[in-house]
Amino acid sequence: MSNEQTLKGVLLAFAAFAAFSWSDASVKLIEGALSAYEMAFFGAVFGLVGLPFLMKRGDHLVEMLRTTNRPLWLLRAFAAAIGTISSVTAFTYLSMAEAFALIFLLPSFVTIMSVVFLKEQVGIRRWSAVVIGFIGVLVVLRPGFRELSVGHLAAVFAGLSGGISIVVYHAIGHREKGISLYGAGVLGSLLVCGLLMIPGFAWPSAIQWLMLAGYGLFAALATILMMYATAHAPAAVIGPTQYSQMLWAVLFGYLVFGDSVDLPMLLGILLIIGSGLLTLARERARGVANPPSVATDGQGNALAVDETDDA
Repeated sequence: MSNEQTLKGVLLAFAAFAAFSWSDASVKLIEGALSAYEMAFFGAVFGLVGLPFLMKRGDHLVEMLRTTNRPLWLLRAFAAAIGTISSVTAFTYLSMAEAFALIFLLPSFVTIMSVVFLKEQVGIRRWSAVVIGFIGVLVVLRPGFRELSVGHLAAVFAGLSGGISIVVYHAIGHREKGISLYGAGVLGSLLVCGLLMIPGFAWPSAIQWLMLAGYGLFAALATILMMYATAHAPAAVIGPTQYSQMLWAVLFGYLVFGDSVDLPMLLGILLIIGSGLLTLARERARGVANPPSVATDGQGNALAVDETDDA
């Protein structure tokens, strides 16, 4: 793969994560006026606009429901729904920077679940990255020194749900069509969120419709851009670009939401990002072949970077 192609892939990845950040900012602008279930549902509906661009030649819509492993397909569907609801809740109650910091625990969750469920062998460097990540979380949360909210729990669940989706990809992705895994995520979100939103449904205002459209359409655009990015550069190269979302989070927080980042939070964010980058760097140094990114649930929290054995 030429340097020019790799650079193109990296630039497309930066653009994808910028679009994901605009998507998250759009749902945050609703300020919790609608239920998380309703926002997640309509975000998924608008996100369907990107489906024709994600389908490969020979793919058919019915293949969204086909799978070689129904239990894992259903697990992916459920994880995507929980992840979408959790991320919407996190961005509603937390600053974008704080929400992203906790969601970025995803690589640590993937490492732990890979050991428990996939029986992978993980060495001291990967475990060190996990420990650093969780220390970063304690610094960000400062339990006992500040009030914690449902948003903090939701952000952790968003990272955990994204991790489950990636582990499912590792388990069956080599024999599963991409449209099937994508279908599990989007159909799970539509079904679960659609049912849960019914009791408290409120018709969105014109401005809220605009924000919901931005939430879903920017996520669809980001997923398409990520597909093209992974076609030009390996996931190990473009993986670190996901942390550019933190820059967008700080920018949106300062210019739009009036948020600030204090010194302890900044230190915790740096530890969590360092943990993720350490994991990615370790995989790249080993020359591990990485799968393409997986759109977990239309929210853009994570890049599905392979987390295989460590020496």
